Order: sequence, then structure tokens, then C-alpha cells
Amino acid sequence: MGSAGGRRRLRVALVFGGRSGEHDVSVVSARSVSRALDRERYEVLPMAIDRAGLWADPETSERVLAGSADRADGVLGFSGRQPLDPRLVEGALDLAFPVLHGPYGEDGTIQGLFQILGLPFVGCDTAASAVCMDKIFCKRMLAHAGLPTPPWVELDRERWAADRGRITAHCLGLGLPLFVKPARLGSSVGITKVKHGDELAAAVEEALGHGERALVERGVDAREIEVAVLGGSPPRASLPGEVVPGREFYDYADKYLDSSCRLLAPAPLDAATTARVQELALAVFQLLGCAGMARVDLFLARQGSELWVNEVNTIPGFTSISMYPRLWELSGLPYPELLDALIRLALEREGRSP
Repeated sequence: MGSAGGRRRLRVALVFGGRSGEHDVSVVSARSVSRALDRERYEVLPMAIDRAGLWADPETSERVLAGSADRADGVLGFSGRQPLDPRLVEGALDLAFPVLHGPYGEDGTIQGLFQILGLPFVGCDTAASAVCMDKIFCKRMLAHAGLPTPPWVELDRERWAADRGRITAHCLGLGLPLFVKPARLGSSVGITKVKHGDELAAAVEEALGHGERALVERGVDAREIEVAVLGGSPPRASLPGEVVPGREFYDYADKYLDSSCRLLAPAPLDAATTARVQELALAVFQLLGCAGMARVDLFLARQGSELWVNEVNTIPGFTSISMYPRLWELSGLPYPELLDALIRLALEREGRSP
């Protein structure tokens, strides 16, 4: 347990995988985090969760992280699956580093578990994670605070079934194109761009196929700008990046299945616009009660200078090419030092020393 200098290494539970559609991305992110963590300072304990929500035994978690685990029927194939890794409740861990994207990882559920256990963890707390994951709740808070976000219509399965005609008219009143989104998913899963009114019903059905609630948002002719925010007193904003989609919009396939999109880091913005983007990202981070880290995704009008808030990712991608670590690298904080900062913030939030 000791390091070369005699100081005890921090025991870090690296939690990854999970039940969401972003399972594979989570595994790749965890491998990048594991490689970058300084083994002189940290003892890394991998904790893999399979697609059914069951936790691997320690040996299998190590194999999954190393890329040597077998698969069976789309589920990580291992023996000894269990509802929870017992190491979490044994009291021998210093903190958890969740690298879980989407539902059951980024939505406050696992953060609530860590809080119940009294285990410090990297990233936002339960409340902020839940609000940021829920697009409807997030947009309500942004609008209430006067922060710009594209106009939208909320709907749920019951109201859609009972009053489809009125809801359709209300949505079309926003103007075309429209984006129809599930309320609580990430990675653009279930999102449809609607360019003609007769496409709306199918798009709503698609979104409601992923949950009880959805929203219909007015499309804006805009560039997609991303800012990495690191918590602290005060929090800091990175240089912004820009996503240039290779498709109609930055959808799941564009993110993960092909390489047609381009990620520009830093974004080609003048100094004044860069400052405005960073200021808005920090305002969003603080309004939503975020801590540790978040990537704030914005829209910048192609004509004019209007800005809108798109969404907030509380556990952004951590692969070697992901925008969050790339932007901090460009802003003078290399990947290993970024991880050190996130761990330090997690411990300080609980009144503990790194």
C-alpha cells in the first residue's frame, strides 16, 4: 500500500461500464483514466458493471479494463456477478471515480449510492447530476434564471396519447426544423431532426420509446461550442472547442460509429466571443449546482452573436481524444494533472485531505 516515498497511496475505485447505451464508451474512458493515474500516488481498483447492472468480481474487472474479458450475448461475460461490489462497503476506499455515462451513472443514481456510503467521489452530487441529465428540468432552471436556451415544448406518453393534435400544433408553432429528444438520455440516443411537419409524430414516438417524457425543441442555425469546466472556488472554464458534425446533426453515429465529424480544439473564435462563451458556461455550472467537472455545450448563432445553452454533461468522455481532457490540455492542464485536480476536489468537498 506504500509508495516509493513512503506515503500511503489513495485507494481509488474506478467504476465503469454500466447499463446505458454508452457502456462501451465508458470502458474506453476508464482505460484512459487508468493509464493516466499516477501509480505512485494512487492504487486503482477497477470496478466493472455489466450491461445488466451487475458488478464484476475484482479479477474480472481487471480483465475488462485490460481488454481481455470475454463477452456473451452483449453482456460482459463473467462468473460471480453480484448486485454490488463488496469493496464499496468495506470501508477501505478513499474515493470513487465514476466514469459512467448516461442513465445509472450520470443521472444521480450512483452518486446517491456513494453519498449513502459516505464515500467521496469525483464529479457532481446527486441533485446536480439528476437535474443536468433531465433535459426538461435543466431547461426549466435555465429559463427561470434568464439564461438562453432554445424554445421547447414538453410532453409525456399519457398527454401525447390523449391530445396529440393540440400538442402537434403547439410544437409546429415553434417553427421548423425541430429536434425531438428523450428527456433523460445522452449521446444523442433517440433524437430526431424534424424538417417536415408530417415527420413529427414518428419522431415523438421514437423519443417516447426511450422513456416516459420527451421534449420538442426549436432548431437553431448555430455552431456547436463546448467548454470544459473544472470546479473549485471559483470554478474555471477551459478554452472552448467546436464540434463540426459530419451529418445532419451531431448524432450517435457521428459521435461513435464513424469519423465524419471534426473536433476543433480550440474553437476558432475571437477573444471577445471566447470570453462570452466561458462566462456563460461558468454561469450554467454554478446555477445548476455542479461540482468537480462538467462539459457545457452551447450553440453560437452562425449569423449574429446569439448564444444558447444546449445541455450539460456531468461525466463527459474521458478517452484520449475526448473534448473535456483535450480542452484542459490546451488550457495548460495536462491529463494526469487534471485527474489529480478532480480527485483533490472530491476529497476537499468531504473535508478530507488528498
